[in-house]
Amino acid sequence: MNILYILLVALGVIVGRLPILYLVISMIAMIVYKVYRKIRYGASLYD
Repeated sequence: MNILYILLVALGVIVGRLPILYLVISMIAMIVYKVYRKIRYGASLYD
């Protein structure tokens, strides 16, 4: 196989997974932040 083709596929896989990784990490961070606010300040989880 052509080395350029392999590099292009690898780059496509990396770029394709970045948005998914961002969404998963930000969703977990938001849930942790909301639980922290609920415990610390008694704020609603739905705000």
